[in-house]
Amino acid sequence: MQSNLELAVIGNCAINALIDSRARIVWSCFPRFDGDPVFCALLNNGGEDEKGFHEIELLGCKSTTQEYRRNSAIVITTLMDDNGNAIEVTDFAPRFKNFGRVFRPTMLVRHIRVITGTPRICIRLRPSCEHGSRKPDRTRGSNHIRYVMPDDTLRLTTDAPISYVFDETPFILEKNITLILGPDESLTDTVRHVGREFYERTNEYWLEWCRYLSLPFEWQDAVIRAAITLKLSNFEESGAIIAAATTSIPEAADSERNWDYRFCWLRDSYFVVHALNRLGVTRTMEGYLTYISNIVAATEDGYLQPVFGITQETELDERQIDTLKGYNNMGPVRVGNGAYTQVQNDGYGSVILACAQTFFDQRLSKPGDATLLKRLERLGEQAVKRWDAPDAGLWELRTRQEVHTFSSMMCWAACDRLARICERLKQTDRAAYWRNHADLIRAGILERAWNAELNSFTDAFGGEHPDASLLLMCELGFLPSDDPRFLGTLAFVELKLRRGPYLYRYNRPDDFGMPETSFNICTFWYIDALAAVGRVEEARDLFENMLACRNPMGLLSEDVDPDTRRLWGNFPQTYSMVGLINSATRLSRSWESAF
Repeated sequence: MQSNLELAVIGNCAINALIDSRARIVWSCFPRFDGDPVFCALLNNGGEDEKGFHEIELLGCKSTTQEYRRNSAIVITTLMDDNGNAIEVTDFAPRFKNFGRVFRPTMLVRHIRVITGTPRICIRLRPSCEHGSRKPDRTRGSNHIRYVMPDDTLRLTTDAPISYVFDETPFILEKNITLILGPDESLTDTVRHVGREFYERTNEYWLEWCRYLSLPFEWQDAVIRAAITLKLSNFEESGAIIAAATTSIPEAADSERNWDYRFCWLRDSYFVVHALNRLGVTRTMEGYLTYISNIVAATEDGYLQPVFGITQETELDERQIDTLKGYNNMGPVRVGNGAYTQVQNDGYGSVILACAQTFFDQRLSKPGDATLLKRLERLGEQAVKRWDAPDAGLWELRTRQEVHTFSSMMCWAACDRLARICERLKQTDRAAYWRNHADLIRAGILERAWNAELNSFTDAFGGEHPDASLLLMCELGFLPSDDPRFLGTLAFVELKLRRGPYLYRYNRPDDFGMPETSFNICTFWYIDALAAVGRVEEARDLFENMLACRNPMGLLSEDVDPDTRRLWGNFPQTYSMVGLINSATRLSRSWESAF
């Protein structure tokens, strides 16, 4: 069976799971996002002894439909067989308020309901451990099966016939069934009652959460789904927001551009905070800012590595896993990410831009103060030191170091925002200090990154190539949208990087050759740039095209093939969903215009 990214995501901000269109759980890590993939079939499909999935098979199934319950993270899959028999599978991870706090156990709940006829089903639960290298030991009780792993034990509690589940025996579904996979603990009530209560309270939680979203007038369904997906990427215990739920989905077929994205990149921080702010999701935003503030507090000299683990881990050693074949046998499968050892000078600006929110947002319970400013100033000193130094850049090039214009621009942004923060706190001398550094860096960028022959800024000082990140000059306030230099850069990027309605990151070979797919966030940056220069209708058309690229569940991965529109790259991608949110709120007609 070939894998694809027509998947739904469920979760509860402690764990998540990906479910295919036939109600098969093909990816989920326990006990947290970056843990061992208990379900790993997404990267190990095929074979007689296939493992790493949780399947509810309707024998003779000929058609399926799948949807999210409205404004929720609950997935409903309907399966119908050749004879008109049909079942409905409901999947969710419990999340609701209990005893004054959010209850989010490492648990997946599945309801199987008869819709019509006398369907025959087979329940296959085949978790794996140690990255698919072996099956856990199993023991059975009267109403449960225990799966014993090296570091954990999971228990399936169900009112289905245990022998049928244990032996994977097909049977006629005569009544509704509940399956609860979670900690090795006994339930305090019947599995049916617990499953029903958890379902109702989880549904109520998501409906209430969505009620408080600040939404644009247009494209509300798309923005709500993107907002929920962004929330499902939030490891609430620490506040971290991961880049994606998966590892090693290639950016293009057989490209070996397979990376582990279950970590937190500082480059994402400003854009994530911007999206959360636009949505009005202040609790999640504040938790994320707390995570970032903890990283800032831990650095003594202000140096920042590019990426951290979800509980601030600093060592993310990268290794290849031979026991998993890869997405459609397109290895390698990598765990960990060696980018943590790279020098990426854009992170200083990203973090300071994100943390600036705390000094100006009166809604937050922990406003920025002089202590946080002092910590951020350490980052600013690094920005002053590094603005014209070579680095791996935003795109994490592993074999080439240059003075990247975007990194330099983010160092400018670090000093510029520090000056504004100091003004806010009435620290006049410090404001002047940082304004002076910002002005010097800006002058250096204008002189050294501008190519007069091309009438454009380039990807690196003294360079001659475009880069999609140059489109953020206007967004960051480095140049106004009507500046001829920004307009020239936009024209150069369009000429060199646009392919149909999509935009590439760059057009020069990197560590793996020429890029083959479009990076979705870059297309959203392009859409925003078009809107900023007044080409709004064109921007709206491109945005509608990006909405059409989403999978049937309304989700985006990292990349899209411009020819086939097939999604590639890790999934669901936070950067892509954030881009959708920010572009939608920028382009939407106002509420007032509709009445």
